[in-house]
Amino acid sequence: MQNRTAVRVTASALTAVCAVLALSACQPGGSTSTGTDKATKAPATKAPAGKSPSAPASSPTSPAPTASRPASGGTPAAPASPASATSAGTAPTCAATALKATAYQAADRPEGTGTGAAVVQFTNVSARPCTVTGHPTVAGAGNGSPERNKPLTVTPAGTATAVRLAPGGKAWVKLTFVQVQGEGDGYCASGAQPVAYPTLVVGLPGSGAQQVALADGLFAECDNKVTATAVSTVKPA
Repeated sequence: MQNRTAVRVTASALTAVCAVLALSACQPGGSTSTGTDKATKAPATKAPAGKSPSAPASSPTSPAPTASRPASGGTPAAPASPASATSAGTAPTCAATALKATAYQAADRPEGTGTGAAVVQFTNVSARPCTVTGHPTVAGAGNGSPERNKPLTVTPAGTATAVRLAPGGKAWVKLTFVQVQGEGDGYCASGAQPVAYPTLVVGLPGSGAQQVALADGLFAECDNKVTATAVSTVKPA
């Protein structure tokens, strides 16, 4: 009786122990981890020696646009190009070969018997627009020869501005001389001798010089002085 009781107690105790261990120690392989633990735990990745684990890759950054695009789509606008030296409204300085000069006596001139005043007309004879500007230089051509010219002292009148000449376009300057007085060969009020030039050499800044003759007579003047207006598209009287 005593032995049977002990066996029952031992069997009951073993049953209780197995019931308790059924949730843990009685798993195959002796592991105490549950199925949930295996599902939620990922094995740690060991970084190679001397390197730290790389950060997750970020989305690539889009390159900066190189041209603006219209709101409605279409072809991107091209970048603005530098302004050209011959853009709209501007033109290069007229070369001497691009101009033709002619001259005639002015209607409005000082009292006297000499030339008094003359108008010089510049015409663009080239096929391209060009620009003239400034006050002219003036010299009397000795014996009609530009190489023997006699420079006149020029007093500038008016403000110089650039004048754009289209092909065939015209611009003018007015030259007012110290007038010759009297009859015949005349005289100069200063006491100097009057001078008469068959042609003048008239130059514009950057545009070279032009030799001009009057359509009606000689350039008779005193003191080798002249007042000159700036070149203009307004035809002087």
